[in-house]
Amino acid sequence: MINVERTFSVSRPPDVVVNYLKDFANAEQWDPGTKSCTQVTAGPVVVGTTWHNVSEVKGRETELSYRLATLDGGHIVFVGENKTATSTDDITVTPSDHGSTITYHAQIEFHGIAKLATPFLQSEFEGLGDKTAAQITEQIEAL
Repeated sequence: MINVERTFSVSRPPDVVVNYLKDFANAEQWDPGTKSCTQVTAGPVVVGTTWHNVSEVKGRETELSYRLATLDGGHIVFVGENKTATSTDDITVTPSDHGSTITYHAQIEFHGIAKLATPFLQSEFEGLGDKTAAQITEQIEAL
């Protein structure tokens, strides 16, 4: 299993940060691996909302079905699945003296033969974690 976690600060208050991050379609702007992310379910973003996500890692494109599993105050959890992997994005937003602190934890569990790639992909996902933290910061500061 791959685990990547980053904690960083932004100058926007938690309600602004959560409102932006809870809509996974915004991953097109802040996730360097996301090529497209489209909301599938109609209506406002609530627990159970789903998105179709197309991502690229190491030149390989993959499609995942994501759902908003948790939206509880400053805690947001997205779970993405396809036949080869389950990806969980667990985001916690807390108030800080100058805005908000964001803890972003990505966990990817490969299934079947894809599990064999896990040790070789950890460093790739560590690099993506750094880029993700930078892009989330950039996008939120621009709000």
